[in-house]
Amino acid sequence: MLAIGGPEEIELNGDDVLILATKTQQANEVLGTWTDAPVYQHARPIGTAGERLPIFIALNGVAAEAMAQRYFRRVYGVCVWMPVVHLRPGEVVIRSTPRSGTLHIGRVPADAGEHDQTLQQVATDLVAANFDVPLPDDVMPWKYRKLISNLGNVFQALVARNGDWRALVADAEAEARRVLDAAGISYIGEKEEAAFRAAGFTVKPVAGLDEFVGGSTWQSLHRGTGNIETDYLNGEIVMIAHRIGMTAPINEQLAILARRAAARGAKPGDISVDQLADLLRSQ
Repeated sequence: MLAIGGPEEIELNGDDVLILATKTQQANEVLGTWTDAPVYQHARPIGTAGERLPIFIALNGVAAEAMAQRYFRRVYGVCVWMPVVHLRPGEVVIRSTPRSGTLHIGRVPADAGEHDQTLQQVATDLVAANFDVPLPDDVMPWKYRKLISNLGNVFQALVARNGDWRALVADAEAEARRVLDAAGISYIGEKEEAAFRAAGFTVKPVAGLDEFVGGSTWQSLHRGTGNIETDYLNGEIVMIAHRIGMTAPINEQLAILARRAAARGAKPGDISVDQLADLLRSQ
């Protein structure tokens, strides 16, 4: 296995596939870095990565597909259900069994082409790598369903084990559904999503890993990265609301609190659920 730091360290081939797996707040910089990388076939240049190679967007949220279309002709969405832990550089812990995760994949936009050869080959390779890989007619309703589920990430990051925040999550999700419904945006139902997740894998304890380990937003705050994906999760609901003349005050306040927490180097659990509830009620 070869680890590289950028396109200048590798010669891209016309048969290569790019998979973007950063956080959304880092995506635009990465896309701009890779799009003009030269692509070769039989040692002869045939164009750039943006012109010649497909890119698969394996990120939370729904914003990065549109970002990628600024740079790449062929964009595929990936709805990632994969409970992994990244707390130390170079170490990724997979907690799911018997499959490593479920990855719904599809072309974006959905009518840009049927299940083409690239999609089929990537699906085959991912299945061989121990993933379930459904091929829905349109992957974006799955990604919007995952977006709703990811609205709880910020509660986990801010409060951690400092109180039961499930009722607050329900309020944020209900607000999101009102916004998405008003905007005419389709998303997969909760029961259909739950059925796929239950059939694919279960999460098991891993020796040497704390039993309570949060998701991707929790991990960013725990690592002290200084940035956080909430603007593209809760903040996505806020943006959609503003576009259609609505407001989303709960998710707006959560995005504000997450930005402030990341900027000051806060750790998960620095505030209690009661403190968070008071802050949300003040809006």
